[in-house]
Amino acid sequence: MTALTADAATTAARLRDGMASGVLSFPLTSFTDTKGDQGDGATALDLPAFRDYLAAQIETGPGAIFPACGTGEFFSLDEDEYREVITAAVREADGRLPVVAGIGYGWAQAARFARIAEEAGADAALVLPHYLVKGPQSGLVEQIRQIATRTRLPLIAYQRDQVTFTMDSLRELTAIPGVIGLKDGHSDLDRLQRLKLAAPDDFLFFNGAATAEVQARPYASIGITAYSSAVHAFAPEIANAFFTAQRDGDDATVERLLRDFYVPLVELRDRVPGYAVSLVKAAARLRGRPVGPVRAPLADPGPDDLADLEALLTTGLDLVGAAR
Repeated sequence: MTALTADAATTAARLRDGMASGVLSFPLTSFTDTKGDQGDGATALDLPAFRDYLAAQIETGPGAIFPACGTGEFFSLDEDEYREVITAAVREADGRLPVVAGIGYGWAQAARFARIAEEAGADAALVLPHYLVKGPQSGLVEQIRQIATRTRLPLIAYQRDQVTFTMDSLRELTAIPGVIGLKDGHSDLDRLQRLKLAAPDDFLFFNGAATAEVQARPYASIGITAYSSAVHAFAPEIANAFFTAQRDGDDATVERLLRDFYVPLVELRDRVPGYAVSLVKAAARLRGRPVGPVRAPLADPGPDDLADLEALLTTGLDLVGAAR
């Protein structure tokens, strides 16, 4: 990895330690139902509820928090709301664990969000896939480079959907000052192993597959043990039990949780586009968490899916002996 500033090196080291000690938390963003000026039923940011929710999340011991990313509906936040969310996350974390803010769209907009996150006190930024178009490898690398030249925050690139890096591109990424890691959402382990072999030993990798626990064992087989956990956003008891079992080689517990909770959750998630976020938020509401509804273009689950989710949540909590 290119020589980092002292602050970036410290952040990378803190993230590495956090990845070894707990799941990576991608908190939901709290909204409240309001009527807009046009009576359109739009939602508003509920900052007090978000802070309460985030404080409870942090107390469960994640390795780091990633506010305003995919699960946090980054794509639905305006810049003022984004600033409030990141500022609140930094205040709640209070230096106890790293705060990695989501940024995205084209590089010019991503750089604006990065400046906001930097001013709010975030430790690093996760570069979400750019908007709409596909690009060649040279363009994918240049996208990250343009952002990196405009912020002091260390950057983690995120490959999924239209973003996939080759070995040569990854080598270029690792040479960009401030780029410290890669989140992978493709789960192409052959390609990912090649990327890992092409990167410096201190470059950070983590599993960012949807419902990452289902892919945790395959990723671990190529040396990538860290992962993001959407389940942590609504049932940290389940997420932490799985992390501990996976870390300790407790295959019986891992397989029981996969068979009876995680795989059925994936099957429920795949019923409707957007359920990767909508179901997570609905499950948090079922547990009394103050997160509110999702924003369009997402939609909250219908009654039948909500009933199935509630039954599955009960099963998962029972499996780990947690209170409902």
